[in-house]
Amino acid sequence: MTGRGGPDPYDDAYGESSGGSGDGRDGPGRGSDAAPPPHPAGPPRIPPPRPAAEDSGHWPGALDGGIPAPRPPTADETRADETRADEARADEALANETRANEASADWTPDSGPVPGPEPGPEPDTAPNPEPAAGSEPEPAPGPAPEANPEPEPKSDPRPEPEPEPRPAPEPPASAALPAPAAAPIAPAPPLAAPTPSAAHPLSHDLLRSLLGAWALTACSQEETSAVEAHLNHCPACAEEALRLRDAVGLLHTEHSLDLDPMLRSRVLAGCLGRRPARIPMPGWASAYDAEAARLDALLRDMGEAEWRAPVRLKWFDGRRLTGRDTTVAGVIGHLMVVDGIVAASLGLPDPMGAAMGPAAPGSPLARTEAYWHHEPGAAYGAGPPGAVRELWREQGHALVRTVSFAGRGVAELDVPYGDFALPIRDAFLDRALECWVHAGDIAEAIDYPYEPPASAHLKAMIDLCARLLPGTLAERRRAGLASPPRRLVEAGTPGRTLHLQVEGTGGGDWYIPLDSPAAMAAPEEAVATIALDQEAFYLLASGHVPPQEAAAGLSGDTEAIRDVLFATASLSRL
Repeated sequence: MTGRGGPDPYDDAYGESSGGSGDGRDGPGRGSDAAPPPHPAGPPRIPPPRPAAEDSGHWPGALDGGIPAPRPPTADETRADETRADEARADEALANETRANEASADWTPDSGPVPGPEPGPEPDTAPNPEPAAGSEPEPAPGPAPEANPEPEPKSDPRPEPEPEPRPAPEPPASAALPAPAAAPIAPAPPLAAPTPSAAHPLSHDLLRSLLGAWALTACSQEETSAVEAHLNHCPACAEEALRLRDAVGLLHTEHSLDLDPMLRSRVLAGCLGRRPARIPMPGWASAYDAEAARLDALLRDMGEAEWRAPVRLKWFDGRRLTGRDTTVAGVIGHLMVVDGIVAASLGLPDPMGAAMGPAAPGSPLARTEAYWHHEPGAAYGAGPPGAVRELWREQGHALVRTVSFAGRGVAELDVPYGDFALPIRDAFLDRALECWVHAGDIAEAIDYPYEPPASAHLKAMIDLCARLLPGTLAERRRAGLASPPRRLVEAGTPGRTLHLQVEGTGGGDWYIPLDSPAAMAAPEEAVATIALDQEAFYLLASGHVPPQEAAAGLSGDTEAIRDVLFATASLSRL
């Protein structure tokens, strides 16, 4: 039974009724319970294998009229039926033209039912292929069941030409047997994120959304290039980008990594405002204290290689620029032995006295050369890295403590520098200026930025240089290096004057007497003017540029201007 009602197509094929007549021909469980006769007059008891179309109930006449006949089985379905009938699965890789011969050669009476018709060596579009060569179908009385329905034969008895071979059609999804498994397909690689390129440019909206990240310099290199290229062609985005960049500038400003030179002074002032010090530090010593602390901060994080970095010390010897090669450690040793002059004047231990005793020289140049000669490794950093820094820093703290405890009278104490002497208050400003100059030399050697001193301290250092210029000019006249005075004036009376104008936060106006150090400078007696900024004055007074190349605005008496420029450069020394 097909389970659909109506006559069974199997019974109709053999001329039997599907109602169950009790003759045993319907098989077990159908009709009466009588056993089947030993020799039935009808077809064999074991019918040949039925095609998949019959198993699924899609047999002609099984459904109501008007439904088209089912499609003929495909080559794959036919081969599957033959394999199940022969109980041996044929090798699917063999060529189609050898399959029919193998099936007939391997079949035996014990192997099962007679195999049904197989397709020819080449796929045929006809629904009922010809039987294989050498294989004769078993005769059967009466009409035999057809494995595959075929259309009515044409009236023309001539055989049709064999059609061109073509690939077998793919089995449908509802086929009885599954199709052979296809080779696994490798997974596709993940899609990469789109990057701006000439072939795939970014859209205007996307570029506009990147303007904020571009202003914060947070875009990648490709995004930055795409945004900047877009700004050249889009005025609206360019205007917005400028506004965003200006806004970013308001969020944070660029500052040096160095501490504010006035930070220590402000902290001390705040502390002293709450609790005044019992022993305050003199104001004229604050510049040296601040510059020594700034230089110590520069030296604190140096490595061994930086301590041995080469440094070129430069100064003006009265006629030309000169210099001396040393290391960072050698520069700090030079500062230590020159500070020893001030320490000896205050009764503190002299770093040169322990090595040379009373024979220690008095001029800064002679003391430095003697120290480098007596300590050959000090000039080239052969000792432990940073060892000389601790000695220099400890000596600086002792100097500040001593003048703080000494009282007001110590300010007038003279400090001998060999050929000249300075009051101790000016000596502290001189040591502050030298700390700044040599800190700049060290920073240049190790390629590190170094800011100028605080404006109040810088102005005090420039004031010291301006006050030393009349005496230096007189010494150069005595050595024949400057023009003679134009006129003789009495001490304390006005004479020819030069107007020195220094621009900047630490600048100001100074008037320099030209004819005598004892003369009085008067603005109404000015015969020449020199104007330069504080950086140019620093380079000139430290002997880093020759007087002829000083960037200055000049007007008036050229001879007086030349004498003052050379005298300013002569203030420098080792």
